[in-house]
Amino acid sequence: MTTAMKQSPLIPLFFTIFLDMLGIGILIPIIPILFTDSGSVHYILPHNTSVEWGYVLLGFTFALFSIGQFFASPIIGQFSDKLGRKKLLVVSIIGTALGHMLFALGVLFLSIPLLLFARLFSGISAGNIVVAQAAIADITTPANRAKNFGLLGAAFGVGFVVGPFLGGKLADPNVVSWFGATTPFWFAAALSLVNVLLILFFFNETHTHTKESTIEWGRSVKNIVRALNLKSVRPLFITNFLFQMGFSFYMTFSTVFLLHRFGFTEGTIGNYFAYVGLWIVFTQAVVTRFMAPRFSEVRILQNSIIIVGIAISIIVIAPQSSWLYFIVPFFAIAMGLTQANMTALISRSVGPEVQGEILGINGSLSALATTLPPLISGVMAAVFEPQAPLILASVIIIISGLYFIDHLRGNKVVTLH
Repeated sequence: MTTAMKQSPLIPLFFTIFLDMLGIGILIPIIPILFTDSGSVHYILPHNTSVEWGYVLLGFTFALFSIGQFFASPIIGQFSDKLGRKKLLVVSIIGTALGHMLFALGVLFLSIPLLLFARLFSGISAGNIVVAQAAIADITTPANRAKNFGLLGAAFGVGFVVGPFLGGKLADPNVVSWFGATTPFWFAAALSLVNVLLILFFFNETHTHTKESTIEWGRSVKNIVRALNLKSVRPLFITNFLFQMGFSFYMTFSTVFLLHRFGFTEGTIGNYFAYVGLWIVFTQAVVTRFMAPRFSEVRILQNSIIIVGIAISIIVIAPQSSWLYFIVPFFAIAMGLTQANMTALISRSVGPEVQGEILGINGSLSALATTLPPLISGVMAAVFEPQAPLILASVIIIISGLYFIDHLRGNKVVTLH
């Protein structure tokens, strides 16, 4: 096993992303309950706090992560082009571990300022995804790009199978008497430290096009302007921006929607997201690998994006929770295909020497796209109902799909150097 891991960088990268997403997935069932479910033993706000204020605070907590990611991802991408992928993976994953620890302390001491700082810090250190994507791009031929990014997506999916299930159990004192609201965060921090060891001992550097350059600390803002000026990939960036914005509206309040509409608990939320994750794994391990040699990224995306938007709209109007388990396969397969093929299409639009830079630009756009929705979602949920952000998510994602069809159907992507 260890020999195979050293021979193929894809294997340690797969486990790196798996452990990273496992750490994120563990937190899915618990964070919304901390702020919005006053009937839970894990609720950390004063009991005279209005539910509307809890919604706003939850949105603000998610937004801080994206703000940190927006400014930091392109910087980490530049450093990985300059210094190599391995060093930046180690640094960013250590930061992720510290972020989980700080959040656990915030929960332990009921400190809202520390919780907010922890999410901002975690966002700043979340660039390991961009670096992992760049590492895969380093070693992937154009013909295998969608397939290998599909493998990355499978790691996402596996993390979401195990993560939410574990998170629900780790927060439940009925499972083990000393489990509580902080346990998932300590466990996620421990996973990140294991992740660091994995990279140190089993990951061989993939970046052979290192370049001497000055780091632009304000690159995140410049990236937005540059993305609009890169005419050959601008429609891709705009499509992905709209898609990520819509999906952020969905993810921010999907858990609260499940709590409010169907009375889900930490355990049932974990089970539900594990079911979603199983279908994402199936998509990336089977469906994407089957479709990659048969259909172009453009052809797949012009269908998959629209299906994601429609699936979310059906989730909103589902009269009972059993409907969700029928809708999820369509939603997860379309989502998995969109993630793998969008990243692959953006990656192959540039030369090998700037993979970190272009994926950093994409990371900036994605982070910007996920910054405003949590803030707006909190207010929307407070003024209307928790399903309001999901309705807007469906509309925005369908618009992104229609834009993609209008601007890219039948067009070839021009390679930049």
